Amino acid sequence: MQREKVALTGLPTTVGVVGLGLIGGSLGLDLQALGCRVRGITHRQCTADRALERGLVHEVSTDPQALAGSELVILAMPLNRLLDPDAALISALPREAVVTDVGSVKGAVLATWRSLHPRFVASHPMAGTAEAGVEAGLRDLFRGRPWVVTPEAATDPQALAMVEALATAVGSHCLVTEADRHDQAVALISHVPVLVSAALLQAVGSERDPAVLALARQLASSGFADTTRVGGGNPQLGTAMAASNTAAVLRGLAAYRWSLEQLEETILEGNWDQLESVLRQTQSQRPDFL
Repeated sequence: MQREKVALTGLPTTVGVVGLGLIGGSLGLDLQALGCRVRGITHRQCTADRALERGLVHEVSTDPQALAGSELVILAMPLNRLLDPDAALISALPREAVVTDVGSVKGAVLATWRSLHPRFVASHPMAGTAEAGVEAGLRDLFRGRPWVVTPEAATDPQALAMVEALATAVGSHCLVTEADRHDQAVALISHVPVLVSAALLQAVGSERDPAVLALARQLASSGFADTTRVGGGNPQLGTAMAASNTAAVLRGLAAYRWSLEQLEETILEGNWDQLESVLRQTQSQRPDFL
């Protein structure tokens, strides 16, 4: 029965997952449900033990050599480790395996990995929650979400087909585009919002009147929580995104600054009709992004 499931999805029987946080752990659960044998690789033994307790994988190790025999390897590591991979991991990757990643920046990932493995395919599942770590993995995280693949001219077409099959099998809709275009789009809808959200938290937190600051903390509810969620996330991830996608992030911040200045000027002039017009426009635009 398990082999029949795998055959129907176009996935291999054995998959290695390097990193068992939110993305890697969720993939481990989904791939097992699809009939794959999942081997996990983690950095710490305590994470490996907990991953087994949670049933995220069939087997797990801190030694990358345990990837031997895997037909597909998914690099679900933090972005900084993905861009500066351990030599032991690189040497342990089976040369015949398809290798893909889940990083939120594709140009820098390709620059690092295109020469490290002959069957590497850059990809990015657009899914997540506010949780992180080995406790965060859950079933069906990717269902209904985009999974972007950014092949190059030299990308192995059979390897590309397997990564597309992976995305489809876990319920994502697969999008194929160029790495630069991906990075520009993701800067606008993911990386810049992290910094904008952080700036809002910084502005509120720097209020000099202690009574006002205390009251603001008491009054903050779902609207403020939604607006600042990503700015209160993993600092290392936010820094890595900005450092590896700098040009696109700066373009996005410049566009945001211009928009903010236009709003400020409208308010200074007391042009409330213009402000309402802008807010009506943004109200109509929002559904296109959800």
